[in-house]
Amino acid sequence: MYEKQYPELKKEEGYTSPASPKPLHELKMLQEYIHSANLNNLGNKLPNSKQQMILLKFFKSKKNQLVEVYSRNHEEVIHTIAKVTVVGRDFVMLRTLFTRIWIPYSVIHSAKSPFGLPDVPGTHQHVVIDAELRKKLLTNFAVTVAEKETLRQQFFEELLETNLKTWIGTKLTIYSKTIMKGKIRKVLKGKLKIDEKEISIRNIQYIKQTRFTSFFERFFAKLFASKLTREK
Repeated sequence: MYEKQYPELKKEEGYTSPASPKPLHELKMLQEYIHSANLNNLGNKLPNSKQQMILLKFFKSKKNQLVEVYSRNHEEVIHTIAKVTVVGRDFVMLRTLFTRIWIPYSVIHSAKSPFGLPDVPGTHQHVVIDAELRKKLLTNFAVTVAEKETLRQQFFEELLETNLKTWIGTKLTIYSKTIMKGKIRKVLKGKLKIDEKEISIRNIQYIKQTRFTSFFERFFAKLFASKLTREK
């Protein structure tokens, strides 16, 4: 009788304990509803953090999928359609074929899936942990995670400041009180140095990086470095 009622719980020669008397598909829907309701209630109790918490959950559910974002740059509204690449604690990084875009949560007015696209969970966003990777994580967690960006995103929610440190030497266009263009020279505490200018990270509204240009910059930099090595 038990096998007929709960065939999905059979594990090898025994059975696992059912998490609920409800069927698994109904339980899954109920859990999603409870999580959403809890997040909304928590946001109502912490209104200053509500936008950040809800956007964080939304973008995590859309990892590697196309999203449509409306953000503010003072009086201007910026409309962006791109794929979610990195979900940070206070920002999201989006990507098109030739452009990377960083948007702080604080300036996002609205975000959604583009009209006409199916609203499906991104099961492909999960990291596959094989036996070798599992062993490395257990024996040398810090070094293993630090070496791979996908693992850093899986285990940590980076701040915008932390993420920008990995892009030192990259040419960016930064929207703030004015539009600044230049290479990241240094990331200080709460500040970003672009060429010879400094800007407070708190004042950043939008960042763009042309991936096509960046590819050639890195290619010629490596070519020049290898040439110098051969000459020595």
